Amino acid sequence: MFAVVVKFQLKEGVMDQFLPAMKENAQLSLKDEPCCHRFDVCTDPARPNEVLLYELYTDRAAFDLHLGTPHFNSFDRETAALIADKDVRTYDEVS
Repeated sequence: MFAVVVKFQLKEGVMDQFLPAMKENAQLSLKDEPCCHRFDVCTDPARPNEVLLYELYTDRAAFDLHLGTPHFNSFDRETAALIADKDVRTYDEVS
């Protein structure tokens, strides 16, 4: 497995715009990408401008394919102006 953890720091007051697009991207990833096994969208009321993603793919190649999908590219364009900072970390499963 190949894990991806993304932390978004959103601009003030844009969570209501960001979350529907993020949830749609997650749902389409799980539905349309056979090598996407998990896509969790998480928030914490103590950090109202932060969104954490936890994604599992079969391998790095599957994640790279995800980055080229129409739904990801649409999400990326639609939300770019809402994001103050983004941290992406990837991990290979230890056998």
